[in-house]
Amino acid sequence: MTQHNPANFIDQLFSKLDHGLRSTFVRPSANRASPADQHDIDPIQNQTVLKDRSAALMRVNHVGEVCAQALYQGQALTSRSADVREKMNEAAEEEIDHLNWCFRRIEQLDSHTSYLNPFWYLGSFALGVGAGLAGDRWSLGFLAETERQVVEHLESHLDRLPEEDTISRAIVAQMAEDEAKHAEMAIDNGAAELPGMVKTAMKLTARVMTQISEKI
Repeated sequence: MTQHNPANFIDQLFSKLDHGLRSTFVRPSANRASPADQHDIDPIQNQTVLKDRSAALMRVNHVGEVCAQALYQGQALTSRSADVREKMNEAAEEEIDHLNWCFRRIEQLDSHTSYLNPFWYLGSFALGVGAGLAGDRWSLGFLAETERQVVEHLESHLDRLPEEDTISRAIVAQMAEDEAKHAEMAIDNGAAELPGMVKTAMKLTARVMTQISEKI
C-alpha cells in the first residue's frame, strides 16, 4: 500500500486537471496511427446528411474518451497501489490515442467536439477520485464495468453509423477492441463486481450524457 504525501498529492491533482482540461480543448498527439490513415479518400466527403449523422456519433465517442481519460486520471491519483496506479496511467495514455482519432475525425466531418467537455471531464474526474478512495478492488471494478458498457455503446454505434462511412467505422471498431482489453486488465488485477444498482445508475448517466452530447 502506498501512502500519499499531501504536498505531492496536490501537485499531482493540479497537474492532472491541467492535462485533462487542455485535452478537452485541443487535439492531443497520438502514439498510434489512426485507422482513418488507411483511407486515402473520405467516402462521405460530399454527403452532408451522412456527415452530420457521423459527426454526432463521433462527438459522443469523443466525450466518452474525455470521460475515460478523466476517470483513469482520478483513479490513478487516489490509488493505494503503485502497481494499479501505473496500470491506470498506462490505460490513460492509450485513451489519448482515441481522443486524437475522434477529434481528427470530427474535424474531417466539419463539426465540433462537445461544448460541455470541461464539465464532462470534471464530473468524471471526481468519480474517478471517489472510486480510487473506495479501494483498488472497487476502483478496478468500476473501471471494468465502465469499459464493458463503453464496448456495448461503441458496438451500438457500429449499427448506427452510415455503412458508407468506412473511416468512422474503422475508428470505432478499433476503439471497441482496445476498451475490451482495458476491461480484461481490470478483471485480471482483481476487480470487484459492482452491485446491480451501481451498474444501472452508470447506464442511466451514460444515456443522459449521450443524448446531450449528440446535440451539444
